[in-house]
Amino acid sequence: MKIEQLYTGCLAHGAYYIESNGEAAIIDPLRDVTSYIRKAQQDNAVIKYVLETHFHADFVSGHLELAAATGATIVYGPEAHPAFPAHIATDGEILPLGDVKLKVLHTPGHTMESACFLLLNEAGEDTVLFSGDTLFIGDVGRPDLAQQASGKTKEELAGILFDSLRSKVMPLPGHITVYPGHGAGSACGKNMSNQTADTLAHQLSVNYALRKDMTRDEFIKEVTEGLTPPPAYFPMNVKMNKQGYGHVEDVIKRGIRSLSPAAFEAAANETDAVILDTRGPERFVEGFIPGSFNIGVDGNFAPWAGTLIPRVEQPILFIADPGREKEVVTRLARIGYDNTIGCLKGGFDTWKADHRPTDNITVITPDELADRMLWTPVNILDIRRRSEYGSEHIENATNIPLEYINDSMQTLDKKQLYYVHCAGGYRSAIFISIMRMRGYHNLVDIKGGLKAMKESGRFQLTDYLSSSRLL
Repeated sequence: MKIEQLYTGCLAHGAYYIESNGEAAIIDPLRDVTSYIRKAQQDNAVIKYVLETHFHADFVSGHLELAAATGATIVYGPEAHPAFPAHIATDGEILPLGDVKLKVLHTPGHTMESACFLLLNEAGEDTVLFSGDTLFIGDVGRPDLAQQASGKTKEELAGILFDSLRSKVMPLPGHITVYPGHGAGSACGKNMSNQTADTLAHQLSVNYALRKDMTRDEFIKEVTEGLTPPPAYFPMNVKMNKQGYGHVEDVIKRGIRSLSPAAFEAAANETDAVILDTRGPERFVEGFIPGSFNIGVDGNFAPWAGTLIPRVEQPILFIADPGREKEVVTRLARIGYDNTIGCLKGGFDTWKADHRPTDNITVITPDELADRMLWTPVNILDIRRRSEYGSEHIENATNIPLEYINDSMQTLDKKQLYYVHCAGGYRSAIFISIMRMRGYHNLVDIKGGLKAMKESGRFQLTDYLSSSRLL
């Protein structure tokens, strides 16, 4: 028997490959399925099942692509109603796989069709729980994403999740390994650990949601408090996963179409495409195409694209470092952004060599800012998440989280100068570039973010959370 966790850091997502005696199963695959097929071929195995723990909101799953390529059976838990052929398993159903078995555990709460898959080894012993978004390491799945689909409130779904955990998961043997669907950084939970696996026994001792003395009402209160609004693209991803989608290879072929500077500019003028610059922030601030905005492909690219580009059908033109065009289109397609219509041939250097207009962002070092603060008051914007700001922040900095950037339109004065920072410089470039598109040319990027400011030793830090500084 072989088990592999296939983790994608950008989405904080775990897919799983299980193989036993020539038969394989893939749990929650991403849309680009070549790697799964290659693994099975290397093991001389046939992919028998594509197991889906639920209809995912944060990415487009590869169930249809994988089933079409291999003939595998798509399996969901009870209460799933897909618009394509699939096996809807019953609670407790056993799925044979080579010399092992997978037991379906219906665990509604995160969504009503949510299921976990319990692996029984060759001796029939409970060994591994693939918990999907029901149970994370240090957390549980948020109960507010399926409100519209289920017709239930988040409090009702949280109560159902409480029952599922206590009737199906917590009674399992403590030695089993828990493999979740996501880790820290995913928007599908609120307090996930950086770990991507753990024993159930350890989770029973440290996971707040699995406390044995916790009442149902206490659980509901804890898991529903402090939930941030989910990214705007989530409902569309659920729809695509439930109803179907186009072939990812077609999306990639169209998306990597290379355009000369003249053709790129014409496409931007003739469509309502956004211009997305995927280079690193340190290169973007030095020079970029006016009207473009930055989300660096080397950071949390897909989640931020999904948060800041509200429509998945939005036409997208993009700039990338040469050789990374396919990666950009693939990562956008993973979250359902299939309308990428072309990229700038040769990247930004080609645009610049063609003597076309460029813009840049003013950058200041922490020491330069500290010197300036000696003789004049300054406005510092901290665009990290509210939880990060609450943990520690520069004294008198105002918090405008990047995910709430639209709120800043009412709070910032175009006549005032603002110094912007995040944790390390990735998000501040995104924030400033978007505000620049909206006519705010008075934003300065603090190089290196809070990390560099702390290292300079010249700024007063506080963990006092003043509501007047939260905007």
